[in-house]
Amino acid sequence: MRIATWNVNSLRARLDKVRWWLDRARPDVLMMQETKLADADAPAAAFRDAGYELAHHGEGRWNGVAIASRCGVSDVVTNFGLPLQPARTEDQGDDEPLAEARMIAARCAGVRVVSIYAPNGRVVGSPFYEAKLVWYDRLARWFAEAASPEDALVLGGDFNVAPTDEDVWDPRACHGGTHVSPEERTAFARLGAWGLQDAYRHHRTEPGRYTWWDYRAGNFHKNFGMRIDHLLTTPPLLARTVWAEIDREARKGKPIPSDHAPLLIDVDEPGHPFDAGWSSAEGRIAARRAKG
Repeated sequence: MRIATWNVNSLRARLDKVRWWLDRARPDVLMMQETKLADADAPAAAFRDAGYELAHHGEGRWNGVAIASRCGVSDVVTNFGLPLQPARTEDQGDDEPLAEARMIAARCAGVRVVSIYAPNGRVVGSPFYEAKLVWYDRLARWFAEAASPEDALVLGGDFNVAPTDEDVWDPRACHGGTHVSPEERTAFARLGAWGLQDAYRHHRTEPGRYTWWDYRAGNFHKNFGMRIDHLLTTPPLLARTVWAEIDREARKGKPIPSDHAPLLIDVDEPGHPFDAGWSSAEGRIAARRAKG
């Protein structure tokens, strides 16, 4: 079973890229974030044509999470099992995350799959940052109330947190900003205390492996990135994982890619092989970083 997560940065804009990647990597389950679609506009037919059932939780302009599965979808839960609260400030996002479509869970072939899109936080100490910490507290409480670390479970998505300094291109440049603050990292670590473990780091310890790069300033080509997308698993599922990878190639080329790359794990046995492009890029990355 291959399980993947990808912040697609608009499913409408990236649908052709997503179709390409489904054929390239052949995941059994794909969690998506930042679909930026209302449920009525979700491309269920396109996924059905590719052999996937789509469960989608969206609101329109912002946010939106989804699970596409070719091994069944059942027991769907959205927004921690509660209706979205009406937004008080409809002209902006991130300040009221419990009124935003940021969480969906389902069972797929015996594995509980949870897809999240954590708030960005914008600026440390801002109302957006405080709302991010509140949302993380709600996520931790949901796990305590509605899940078990003894279950086969994976939490995937865009966490907007780089857990350690090894997960950013330059800790000095990032110091003082969001995604790396002690409070955010503590919120992330609380999930680990509950029982979730970093499946990527279980298999991969190489430096310089990121899931997000800013579109600007050639940051992708210089590998100035962050590892802020994660697949966290319970111990029973981690024991079954045999491989993990970040597909750098999906961040390249046309159609215009998302600013995130897909992250995936294989459970029980290896999935369809493909070259994620890290080894062939190392020399070019080193040369560009030396220039910039």
